[in-house]
Amino acid sequence: MIRMVKLIVGSRGTGKTKKLIEQVQQAAKVSKGHVVCIEKGDSLRFDLSYHIRLIDIEEYGVKGPEAYYGFIAGLLAGNYDITEIFGDATFKILCGKDCKDMEVLADFVQRLNSLTQNNDVTITLTVSCAPEEIPERIREFMQ
Repeated sequence: MIRMVKLIVGSRGTGKTKKLIEQVQQAAKVSKGHVVCIEKGDSLRFDLSYHIRLIDIEEYGVKGPEAYYGFIAGLLAGNYDITEIFGDATFKILCGKDCKDMEVLADFVQRLNSLTQNNDVTITLTVSCAPEEIPERIREFMQ
């Protein structure tokens, strides 16, 4: 089964964001629809092509897993042409700075996976932790 949710996992400073940028740029070249990148802040503004819809999640006051899930679901409901969604700083959006609640992450990823089953979209997220910290139930989503 093809996973429509993908996790780029690694400790701080291991190149997750760089890998994300490369994947976003590649997706923009081959996508037949829209590519969206969600970040906390605007540090990627100069790293991404203008063809990519860059969203600073802070501008929308999104905090916590319910709000983040609703935001992504709303993006998909409002634009059926989205083929790829990329998200950076997942833990910071889900539970705040310096928080790593693995169960919140696991529940969120499983909900996103259910959402992608009804939409032709791939969602790729960066997760700042050691790969062995990822709960067993979502390890299959790691790249």
